[in-house]
Amino acid sequence: MNRCSLVVESCYPDLVINVGEVTLGEENRKKLQKIQRDQEKVRVTQAACALLNSGGGVIWMKLANNDEHLVEMGLDLEKSLRELVPSPHFEAFFETKQEGRCFYIFVKSWSSDISTEDSSVRPRICSLSSSLYRRSGTSVFIMDSRNAFDFLKAKRRDAECEMINDFSPPSKMSKTVYQNSSEFDLAFEIFQTHRLEYGQILPFPESQFIEFKQFSTKHIQEYVKNTVPEYVPAFANTGGGYLFIGVDDKSKKVLGCAKENVDPSSLESVIAGAVSKLPVVHFCSSKPQVGFKTKIIDVFRMGELYGYFCVIKVEQFCCAVFSQAPNSWMVKDMLLCCLTAEEWVQRMMYVDPVEKDQGKVWNIKQLSNNSYFQGILILSRSWAVDLNLQGKQTVICDGLLVALNSPPVLYTILGEQDAEGQDYCTRTAFTLKQKLGILILSRSWAVDLNLQGKQTVICDGLLVALNSPPVLYTILGEQDAEGQDYCTRTAFTLKQKLVNTGGYTGRVCVMTKVLHLSPGGNPESLEDSHSAIDYPMSYNLANTKEMEALLQSLVIVLLSFRSFLSDQVGYEILNLLTAKQYELFSKNLDNSRELFIHGLPGSGKTIMAMKIIEKIRNTFKCKEDRILYVCENQLLRNFISNKKICQAVTRKTFMRNVCEKIEHIIIDEAQNFRLEDGDWYKKAKNISQRKKDCPGILWIFLDYFQTTHLTCTGLPPLSAQYPKEELTTVVRNATPIARFLQQEMQMVKGNPPRNFPREYLEILHKSTWVLDVPGNLETENLDLENMVIYVAEKCQYFLRNGYSPKDIIVLFSTTSEVEEYKDKFLTAMRKRTMSQINDAPICGDDMFDSVRRFSGLERNIVFGINPRAEDPTIFHNLLLCLASRARKHLFILQLSYK
Repeated sequence: MNRCSLVVESCYPDLVINVGEVTLGEENRKKLQKIQRDQEKVRVTQAACALLNSGGGVIWMKLANNDEHLVEMGLDLEKSLRELVPSPHFEAFFETKQEGRCFYIFVKSWSSDISTEDSSVRPRICSLSSSLYRRSGTSVFIMDSRNAFDFLKAKRRDAECEMINDFSPPSKMSKTVYQNSSEFDLAFEIFQTHRLEYGQILPFPESQFIEFKQFSTKHIQEYVKNTVPEYVPAFANTGGGYLFIGVDDKSKKVLGCAKENVDPSSLESVIAGAVSKLPVVHFCSSKPQVGFKTKIIDVFRMGELYGYFCVIKVEQFCCAVFSQAPNSWMVKDMLLCCLTAEEWVQRMMYVDPVEKDQGKVWNIKQLSNNSYFQGILILSRSWAVDLNLQGKQTVICDGLLVALNSPPVLYTILGEQDAEGQDYCTRTAFTLKQKLGILILSRSWAVDLNLQGKQTVICDGLLVALNSPPVLYTILGEQDAEGQDYCTRTAFTLKQKLVNTGGYTGRVCVMTKVLHLSPGGNPESLEDSHSAIDYPMSYNLANTKEMEALLQSLVIVLLSFRSFLSDQVGYEILNLLTAKQYELFSKNLDNSRELFIHGLPGSGKTIMAMKIIEKIRNTFKCKEDRILYVCENQLLRNFISNKKICQAVTRKTFMRNVCEKIEHIIIDEAQNFRLEDGDWYKKAKNISQRKKDCPGILWIFLDYFQTTHLTCTGLPPLSAQYPKEELTTVVRNATPIARFLQQEMQMVKGNPPRNFPREYLEILHKSTWVLDVPGNLETENLDLENMVIYVAEKCQYFLRNGYSPKDIIVLFSTTSEVEEYKDKFLTAMRKRTMSQINDAPICGDDMFDSVRRFSGLERNIVFGINPRAEDPTIFHNLLLCLASRARKHLFILQLSYK
């Protein structure tokens, strides 16, 4: 990304961009020299573009003129801002305010919620310029955001159709109607010739695929270098064509360029260099370069060589060609950055993460209204205290957030604090009761938002009230100079997540207030180290409808997590925590140093293990070398290790290492641990309890239903696994797969393995399942030859329909079977030329593994090849482990013999 010099202020709970001194007022701006007026306009529009694309914020400027009275912005500035947003909706995105010689432009986040347009076809990013050109008649036009979006959508659709229809490379485009015309043929004849006469009239006019240009009298090469980025992309994006340089566009006379002013070889090199620098973005798999040819034709005058005539023949391009990177800005790491063409297209074409299958579309907001999510409560360490909203307890957001009017809640949260702190916070809550809204208290809103906590913070309270913007209160046990920074950083992150993760589309800011307990237990306010920005009234929550919209976004912020598949398929997938998962994640780690978590297949144990590791880091300010994640399998270890959030090892490595620095340990998939290398549980417990006065965290995740061996696991008896929690809602798998899991668990219940605790079967009575999630399950009995063909054809179908090879896993019962059979499957896949579909080769080892080695991971599509167990009593456990790896499509293929 290119960066600009504008400053993003870091001391506000919002994105505030300082654009320096700007002359305001229509008459004042008219007096400016053009260069200064343009420079100021560029600074303001870049800042506005960046804020629109980054969740909204404030542009702050100082008046360069000496006017003490209120002034208007100026028509040229206003016009440049209007060009960023749909013309009827300027006021929906921008609001201004002047305070003395400070002038603020309040910018709302760009969103697709304007009712006059179909949000499904709205571009998702704002730009000062798309840098995408196309031909229309005899002219070249730069596409606005709306046209660019339509153009890119059509190009993507064409590329997908090419791949689905016959796998032919999308670059082999059919000739356009223009290329079949006689004019096109005449242009081609000129391109083929080697000699023209000075003053010769070309036998065709300018058209959509023909452009005439004269050579500049000075700086020939510079002129050509500047012409190519406009006309070559325009032709490439609109069916191809010819750029003739050296002809008068009115008379059509060949004029050329005098030979003493141009070197043919050098000119060809300049053109080739200019074309090679054009950014291109592909939707297809073949990814060709821009197709063009340059012809330098001799121009004779009265029988002698006079000079040269240049023709650039441009082929229609399969995807999109830019003149340069789009002029579109975002705030990244508190810097204004210009997006690359690839980043711009990705954001322009981005749609909400969806699951498309069997004609049903799911996105995160629809999921929050799905029957499965009805009645989710925010419980445990984050509580909502009702502040007399309409005089009664109120269910917010269709049951997603429940407001509680119970003073003892405060004592539950602050149970470990002294009575003085409890009394202070109670009085604070009732003082705030004069406002109509809710106060959501948390041990640390920073930790809730995956930021580092602060030891001097007693608790944080988010007040969401009518006729006010949201306010974050930070309550300190003692005065702390860094308390305001903590509160500001937390409020800033919350505001960004409400918009960018929670999808809130209204105007929003989060104000801050830091309080501390005086020696007498009285609340005292700490003054901000900076002057707070006075936001317009439009940032207040005007009614309960606006409150509910913000609270629903808040719920998504608190319950959302990044799916494993985000890393595997290359795009972001957000899932929502269940109520029990959130309760588990919200536990006070000080009171839950050791915990056993029993979870049914597909209930999200590994996800929770990762979330808890992140919370340990933020709560105790731990470096990654102090936290250890232990599992049985190398694949799962590698997956967690790549997250860079902790040390990750297998059980065998754990038993060999000393672990001197380790303070906290998370054990995952513990049901498949063994004692062959020693008592791992005893070692883990000893390490976590080194500091007797402040022991570390030891959390153990397991599911006896997925035990795939009959030896001793090393776990303490089930009755001794205390304290414990249970995850009983299966959320990962599509409905047909979930039903299969239910059936297999009943089979295990009927004949459990000898190392299966019988009392663990009680967890089945508490199990719940996500309903109506699309997907499918198929079982087949096939001989090896037909099984190989079956898998290859299914893979071909999925890859043609937009899936990636990284969506697919083929699982065998043992690693020896993987090595024995995978080459047969790869050969069949290669015969169907699947590698044309994606850059990532289909013939990768990561598409094949054993059920045991893949434990804890997931894919959208899973093939189980001849599942079998060494002992029949664990066969159904193996099937459970296999099936729970599949999110959407599961194929269980048993081998039959002829």
